[in-house]
This record gives sequence, C-alpha cells and structure tokens, in this order.
Amino acid sequence: MRPRVLVVDDEARVAGVVATALGRAGYECETCASGTAALAALEERAADVVVTDWRMPEMDGVELLRRLRARWPNLPVILLTAYGTIPSAVAAMREGAFDYVTKPFDNDDLRAAVSRALELARLARENRYLRQEVGNRYAPEAMIAESPRTQELLALVRRVAPSRAGVLIQGESGTGKELVARLLHYWSERVGQPFVAVNCKAFAEGVLESELFGHEKGAFTGAIAARAGCFERAAGGTLFLDEIAEVGADFQAKLLRVLQDGEVLRVGGTLPRPVDVRIVAATNRALREEIAAGRFREDLYFRLNVIPIQLASLRERREDILPLARHVLARHAAEAGRQLAFTPEAEQALLAHAWPGNVRELENAVERAVVLARGAAISPEDFLLEAATAAPAVPAGATLQAQLDLSAAAHVRAALEAAGGNRAEAARALGIDRTTLYRMMKRFGM
Repeated sequence: MRPRVLVVDDEARVAGVVATALGRAGYECETCASGTAALAALEERAADVVVTDWRMPEMDGVELLRRLRARWPNLPVILLTAYGTIPSAVAAMREGAFDYVTKPFDNDDLRAAVSRALELARLARENRYLRQEVGNRYAPEAMIAESPRTQELLALVRRVAPSRAGVLIQGESGTGKELVARLLHYWSERVGQPFVAVNCKAFAEGVLESELFGHEKGAFTGAIAARAGCFERAAGGTLFLDEIAEVGADFQAKLLRVLQDGEVLRVGGTLPRPVDVRIVAATNRALREEIAAGRFREDLYFRLNVIPIQLASLRERREDILPLARHVLARHAAEAGRQLAFTPEAEQALLAHAWPGNVRELENAVERAVVLARGAAISPEDFLLEAATAAPAVPAGATLQAQLDLSAAAHVRAALEAAGGNRAEAARALGIDRTTLYRMMKRFGM
C-alpha cells in the first residue's frame, strides 16, 4: 500500500501543489481546507503523515498540531510556513512537530521531509512491536516457574538484574543459561543497549581474541579493515560469555586484564579503549574442579563469580515439566496451525523420562510430537524419547573382570550419550583423559 499523506491548507491552490509534488513521489494524498476538516478526515481514515500550513484562519497549524498529538501521538506532522525564522522553528519542535518546510518550498525538500517522517514512523512501529514481543517473552508472568526452585531462581534474577555486578551461571547443558542471561539484561537498566552473546567454545583461541577484543587493520592476514570486538559492540549493555570454561590459559589472562582495567586492546592495536559492559558468564562445568585441576584461573573465577547462579536440572524440578511441555506445545501447535493436546499417557511419559538434555531436550521432544502426531492427541510414541541406558545383564559364572568390563562399558556409553557424543565432555564426566576414553571405546567396540 502507498503511504498516505493528509495535506491541510486553507488555500486550495497551495494544497494542490503540495499534493501533486508528493503524488509524483508515489504518495497517496488527500487535501483538507481546515484543521477541523483534517481531524474529521483522520477519524474516518488514518494517514501516515500530516503536512499542514502554519497560518490558517479557523485553526492555525500549531493548534492543529496540539490536537493531533493528543489524539494520535505517533503521527508525524510537518508544518509549512512562510516565516522560517528560528523562533517559529523552535516553537514547532517544542509542540512536537517532526519538521518544518518554508514557503516557497522546494519539492525535493518537501519530499525528503515526508520520507524521513515515514521512516521514523516505521522504525517507531517496529520498536514498539519488538519491545512488546520481548516484554511478552521475558515478563515474569510469561516464565514457567511452578517448582519452588525455579521461583527462587527468578526472584534472585530480579534482585540481581539492576546491579552492575558480574554474574556466573552454572548448570547442565540445556537448563537455560542464556535465557537467564537475557533476563538479567532485560530486567536491568541496560535493556535499551545491546545484548551480545558469544559461545567461547565455537572459536579457536586466536580467533576468539579477535572476536572479543577486535582487531586493527593489518593485524593479521585477512584483516583488511579494523573491526570492533564484542566488548565494544556491547558498549553500555551486556556481554554474555557462554562456555567460559573452554578458553585456554593465555586467553584467561587477557580476559582477566580487561575485566580488571575496564579497557580493551584490539589485536594489533596500541591504544586501549575503555568499555562499559556488564559481564555474564556461563558454563556447564564445575569451575571449582577445573581450578583444582589447573585448567582455570582462580583469580578469573573470583572476578566472574561476583554473583553465582546455579541452575537446577529438569529432573530436579519435575513440577516444571508439564507446564513447560504445555507451553512449548501451544507455541509449536500454533505455528503448525493445529489443535493438539497431550494424552494422559503422554504426560506420564514426560514425567517418567530422565531428561538428560534438560529443557532443550524437552522442547525438541514436543516439537517432534507436533510433527509426528496423526490426530489431535499426542501419544507417548510421538515423542520418540530415548530409553534410559540400562546396565547389561551379566552372564552366570562370568569372571570379575568380565563384570567390571560390562559395567565400565555401560558407564562409558551413558557418558557419551549425556554429552551428545562429545568425547572431551564425556571424558571429563568420567574423570579420565581422552586417550583413556578412546582406548576404552576401542576395547568395548564403540
């Protein structure tokens, strides 16, 4: 649809010239001879921009502007005036005018003013929509918190969010660490500023340094231009460092220096740049154990762990399972255009499952069920849940070594499944190094 402009001028000739100039630019125009007529026309049909004369006998442009602002506060208004003085411009802006154009006006100037007003209105609409969507997602009443542990967690997040203190979130994979980080940002005074999330595990250490700190032109092969890092891009907002335990010792030292000094030095740079960023870090590892093993700096841990938040696994807060599942079902069913509900047997299957993948696994299972359900009712088989790994039966008369091997194989297989096939994580969970894990996998035929 073409943008609609309402032109208000008591001189029909001037109104016609304005409408013609804007019509040639692709706008739909309607003319009114007075402010009263303009208000009535807008009640009948909305406009995207109003262009009105400053001086009219019945109701001048400033009075019309006041009434428009009172009735349609987001409607941009452009004033036409033959008195393009500084006082008149200041008066118009104080009353809320988007812009003013002096008579005799240049057609290009008029079109440019209308174009800017339309763009501002579009951005304002998008901003209102996005804020509403974010508000709906992160409002307290939109969070699923049936269990006491989850309710306590949300209460803690609400208390912590307004502060500038760093936060360390620890919990198993799939428990919602990034969601908590976003809640901390949304419920803080930094909500209007950027939220930048970085998965530290996704980058090699040299690349991660450039990604976080930025680099100068020519700092390395391929650095054809200077680039701001995530610290600078998150200025005034929140920087979420996920999988923080995965970074190496050298990078830990550099990160600690940035957190201590509040300055970042780009790769290849010589001038530190001050940064105002709140750090929220997360990990699925027990950092105390990583410190004891010499893999994580204790001073960095204390710098990050100003406020600790520990997320419970889904199996530890089973009161949340069905409310979460129903919430996810409603969203995916609406997207698929289907009316779906869980059978009692399906709900029992959800409650009985161990959920090693936590909320992420639950969301995937429900989404699968929406796709696979044949009718309006979701049955247990629609989830395609993986059965818990059971210990293999030990043959009668088996030697002690055979029994130990069978038990060890079951533990290795369970650790690999819980880690999603990630051998490094499985080895850490088992308390062995990767070489030993590979040897055991080969021995047990995995």
